Amino acid sequence: MSRNSSKRRSVAILGTRGYPSFYGGFETAVRVLAPYLAENDWDVTVYGRPGGTVAPDFAVDPRVTSRATRGIETKSLSTLSYGFTSSLDAMRRRPDVALVMNVANGYWLPLLKARGIPTVVNVDGIEWERDKWGRVAKTVFRTGAAATARWADSLVFDAVAIGDYWAKEFNKSGVFIPYGGDIPGPLPVPLDMESTRYVLAVARFVPENTINEFFDAVPLIARRHPVVIVGSSGYGGDFDQRAKALAESHANVTWLGHVRDDTLLLALWQHSGVYFHGHSVGGTNPALVQAMACGASVVARDTVFNREVLSPSGGEFVQPQPQAIADTVNALMDNPGERARLSGVVAARAAEMYSWELVSASYEAELDRVRRK
Repeated sequence: MSRNSSKRRSVAILGTRGYPSFYGGFETAVRVLAPYLAENDWDVTVYGRPGGTVAPDFAVDPRVTSRATRGIETKSLSTLSYGFTSSLDAMRRRPDVALVMNVANGYWLPLLKARGIPTVVNVDGIEWERDKWGRVAKTVFRTGAAATARWADSLVFDAVAIGDYWAKEFNKSGVFIPYGGDIPGPLPVPLDMESTRYVLAVARFVPENTINEFFDAVPLIARRHPVVIVGSSGYGGDFDQRAKALAESHANVTWLGHVRDDTLLLALWQHSGVYFHGHSVGGTNPALVQAMACGASVVARDTVFNREVLSPSGGEFVQPQPQAIADTVNALMDNPGERARLSGVVAARAAEMYSWELVSASYEAELDRVRRK
């Protein structure tokens, strides 16, 4: 991917588990963005980790180059180590521009700048405020954010509120590019459930996603409505044990663990009666956007980010208290007219503001602008 070997524009994407990967929001975005850029005459290289990519029933675009570098596979060092080795490889290959995901990779931006490689950095959420990280990890993310503010050529914020935070905290501006959602056609009702008759939750099992409070609310909801839980911690532990116990002790509760099947996830959102979204830290959440694109009626934890994405009239907002969650979910399940209204609002909003076509075009425009500077 040398600058001298081709007249085509070239981009390296760093900071994800690779292409194609189904791990999280960054990976979802890359699965869409990388082929889009290739289709628009970019030479695209996506850096990842050994074993980080899987492609079950996924049409891999052969025009996208995948490169796996080595790193230290631990919770605290994986992002830093893989970011370092992928940056070293990108320095050697010298793409026209690099798209870097996550401020933890801010430490390596000076390496890319030293080789004349401009960078566009998606800052993600406010990682140093996440409960899942200890003091040292929070310091690493906060320091990485400061490095990103200093060394990045362009910043991407996936929510307006994230941009406001960076303007206040780091005196830096950037561009707003959210996540997108796939708008599916009619899908069959999944898992022998009844359409619009069950409550759905989809989340990684971490405290800031209101997992404890939702699990406490599940018995109160399951007395009246089936509950389907999608997610896991990724490494076992107390949350997974609680989900298992809820499913075993309540006939109305189903725990599916982590689901890689996109079609099943889309069907679950499309046919849910209520989708509970408990994410509290971060910007535009990919799961929320996808739920909206499926027309799900949403009960969301009351945060500035969730209100921004849904709009004040696009969902029911609730405090992180088990009784309040159960009462709000049950009330909405008992009100099909309001559910239909909310479904229409969020589906229209997703199509207008959170389409993958718009997201991909915005990324390409910013990458090209920075490349030309």
